[in-house]
Parts: sequence; C-alpha cells; structure tokens
Amino acid sequence: MSDSHVDEINVLKLSLHGRLVGYLAGFQGGRNVLSFAEEFKSDAGRPTFSLMTHPAFPRSEKIMSEPWARNQRLHPTLSNLLPEGSLRELITQRLKIHIDNEFHILSHLGADLPGALVAEPMEPDDVPDSVLNTHGKARAIRFNKVSPENKFSLAGIQMKFSMKEKDGRYHLSKGDVLGDWIVKTPSTQHKDVPVNEYTAMKLAELVGIDIPEIKLVELNKLDQLPQINLPDEKLAFAIKRFDRDDDVRIHMEDFAQVLVKYAHEKYNSANYEQIGRIIYGYSGDGLADAQQFARRLLVNILLANGDAHLKNWSLIYSDDITPRLSPAYDIVTTSVYIDGEMNYALNLGKTKDWYDVSMANFQSWADHAEIPWRVIKPHLDDVVVKARNLWRVAIKELPMNEMHKQKLRDHWGYLHEDFRIK
Repeated sequence: MSDSHVDEINVLKLSLHGRLVGYLAGFQGGRNVLSFAEEFKSDAGRPTFSLMTHPAFPRSEKIMSEPWARNQRLHPTLSNLLPEGSLRELITQRLKIHIDNEFHILSHLGADLPGALVAEPMEPDDVPDSVLNTHGKARAIRFNKVSPENKFSLAGIQMKFSMKEKDGRYHLSKGDVLGDWIVKTPSTQHKDVPVNEYTAMKLAELVGIDIPEIKLVELNKLDQLPQINLPDEKLAFAIKRFDRDDDVRIHMEDFAQVLVKYAHEKYNSANYEQIGRIIYGYSGDGLADAQQFARRLLVNILLANGDAHLKNWSLIYSDDITPRLSPAYDIVTTSVYIDGEMNYALNLGKTKDWYDVSMANFQSWADHAEIPWRVIKPHLDDVVVKARNLWRVAIKELPMNEMHKQKLRDHWGYLHEDFRIK
C-alpha cells in the first residue's frame, strides 16, 4: 500500500492517576477514535474514567470493547471537558484553529482539564501498532507546534479561568502548574454577576448546601489575564477547585458526560428524575447524596436560578473509583437578568414553572426517581424553615446589588405557599 492511501493521525495518550486509559487518534479529516488500552479494560480495580466504565455499571465491558468514534466533535465524555462560548472562541482564536476542532483544543488543554484526566500528545515512534491498525492502516505524525498569538481582544459574556493562588494573588495556570481556583471575571453583558453568584452561594450554604470555599477577588489581584474586555466593575468571583487537593488531581464528570450528551443538549435532553435515579442508584452513599440533591433542587427554585442544567451537576471520584455527588457550583439568581423568567432548567415532577411547583411535584419527582419520599421530605422541610428564618436577615449583609436583592425578595413572595418566604 502506498503512502497516499495511508491515513495520517495525531495521537493523544489518555491517563488517569498515572494509569493508562487509552489512546485518542485524530485523523486529518476530522474523525477521532478513542481506543481503550487492554490493561485498563481488564483491570477490575481500574480508576473510574466515567460512570459508564465503572465495573458496577450495566454493560460497562461492552461499552469499552469497541472504539469510541466521532466526527469533528469528540465523544461527549471528552467534549464536555472543553470550554464553551466566549472562552472557547478566545482559545481557538489564539491557536488559529476552527472553533469545532475539539481534538486540537483537547491537545492544547490536556494538562489541566476538569477532573483528573490527562491528555498528552505522543511522538509518532511511541504510538503502538495496535492504535495505528485500529481502523485500516494509519501513520502517526508529529503535532504542529502552535505558538498562541497574544494580540487579541474578545468581548466575553463571562470568562472563567483556572488560576493558582499565591500570597493573595491569582496567576493563570500554565505548564505543569495546576490551577486550584476557578476565577470568573465580570460579565460584559450582565451587571454584577460575581456578587450575585457569591450571594446566592452563601444563601445556599445557610440552608445546608455543600459548597466549596468561595471568595470575591479584586481584579487587580489577577495576574497574566489575556486581553479581554471587562466592564467597570472591581470584583471577580473565585471558587476553590474541588477536583484539586494541592497538586493532586481528583476525577469528576458532569451529568452531560454521565448521560452522554453534548453541551448544546444540556437543557433539553434529560430531567431531574434521571439525575436523581442515577445518584441514588450508583453513589457510594446514595441516600445522603439524593437528599443533598433534593435540597439543591429546592434551593435553585428559591433563589430563582434557571440555569441548573446538566453541566451544573457533577459526580466526583475522591477515592479514584466511587462516585459521589460533588459540591454545588454555579448557583446564580438568573431571573434578575432575564425578563419574565419563571422556569428552571430541566423538568421536575411534570413542571418547569417555579411559581407552580409544590411539595406534590417533589413527591412526584421522588417517585419517578425511585427514591423513598419519606427520606426526602424532611430535608425539603428543613430547607424551607432555614430559608424563612435566615435569608431575609442574611441578604442584608451580602454583596448582591440592591436592585437584585429586591427582585429576589419579590420572587420569594410569588412562590407556592409550600415554599413562600414571607
């Protein structure tokens, strides 16, 4: 066979906690193929790459027995590791590649992805023959060295960056340095988003929601930020990465990955019953995590957060294997930015309208998620009691702007009587 008939591929080695997972081949035409390593597939004690590869998950062996092939976009398990929106546009503009060229975005970001997966470009001579022969005959080629162009300016709705904190300053993580904070700069479209998110997260914490450490950080303490457009605001929102423990990576995956959905499907391809059923059935402590999940569902309604989509719920694998519900993140009072917003992101108990939802809808949710109602209702009752007793006083001292505070107070008065905060 002549070279003209041999496919040329770049190859990324995928590893998890220092263990080989497999190889991702990127073909010149945009096709990409993930092949799991035999040593990974045959190891019953392997670290969990995704819930569907966990030995306890139905058909996990069959799922890994064939390569995962996609065109242009990566398989959702990998695609959802990559940034969306303005941040993706910023990265691809710097790399001078197409915005849908996910293989090369992954190769650029592979050293500091969400969770513990590491994707490393391979030298052609190091690629195993088994990978080259997976689909026809292929020849590995060397990655093109890309020097990101720093002269750019990009308007962003809201940018978020992985940063390393040292002596009260935050540095954009590069090379072998892992970021330990996610820092969100102010939005150019919506006013005071950092103080909104900080306030919503603190109110959630008061009623029993597990959150990471959070801070408001002055913009002048952020070093090495790219040249992005920023509004006339002084504060960014910082949340401690729960997938990092100093320099140790902790694996996690969001529910778009768990349910094998792409990011553009995060609002319309699943419901909270499916998420609840998975948490209750597969978590290392299904009861506690289902109860925490129910609390968060209610808190999102109480805080008028219409953005709790699939990517804003995650599983975390702190022992490398066992799934648990991760701490909460991305709780924002979105209704202050969207006129007439009255819906949460996914269906819950046959409704998405937060002014119609009642305890009966939550009971319907629990029934369909196959979680005993008797173990859920006391946690919902506890959230309501604490919100009614604590929030009206607490919000006075929190930094959300006054107009947004009043809109949130008004929202509390419109809720169903089961949840109304008077």
